[in-house]
Amino acid sequence: MSALDDLAGERVVSETAQEVADAVATWIAAQSRRAYGDHGSFSIALSGGSTPRMLNELLAGPEWQGRIDWSWWNVYFADERACPPDDPASNYHLAQTTLLSRVPIDPSRVHRMPAERADLDAAAAEYSDLLASSLPAARGGAPRLDVILLGLGENGHTASLFPGTPALEVVDRWATRGLADYEPFDRITLTFPTINAAAAVGFMVTGASKNQALVATARGEVPASRVRPTDGTLAWFLDAAAAAG
Repeated sequence: MSALDDLAGERVVSETAQEVADAVATWIAAQSRRAYGDHGSFSIALSGGSTPRMLNELLAGPEWQGRIDWSWWNVYFADERACPPDDPASNYHLAQTTLLSRVPIDPSRVHRMPAERADLDAAAAEYSDLLASSLPAARGGAPRLDVILLGLGENGHTASLFPGTPALEVVDRWATRGLADYEPFDRITLTFPTINAAAAVGFMVTGASKNQALVATARGEVPASRVRPTDGTLAWFLDAAAAAG
């Protein structure tokens, strides 16, 4: 019996991180077709990190770029760090340089979190309103994204929902101010109601250093354990090192 048997959702285990990226690309393409067939567009919230970088470069490369209809895409973000959009630490900067600038996505359909603003509470409230005004409402009233891509921190955080922080308990807003335990500390993040209203949530988790966080997630001990789509699907895309044991 595996320590991950209690992990909610589907598990897709690949041998390498590159194979994880390919599996996620295949999944995103299928989700985009499903969404377009259902309501004529596709909305996705992107995350930062090393595995998303690999995924972005794969999607923008010759193998995948022509297999996706980018005119369907509306791009949002799961979280953002309090830095300018051209800062290498910015999740938007990562997405822009590795994917968005390399594929034919209408820039007006890319909705970045303005986390460089001095008043992060106001910026988060503005993004919350944007989500509500530009996306359909799920059954519980939260804006419904077609896909949210998430990572997993070694302490079990996801997006910028860190252990022991006020953002974990926000239920009446769709984006809120987050607080990390490493620099840059200030963040904007989607809230659990927004994440759990999505049609599909996909975690990308690679490397042996994430194994204990996965086990803690399966046990219900960390913030990532609270990702449980209420009317959607959840998938974990893992490499062999993360899923070991």
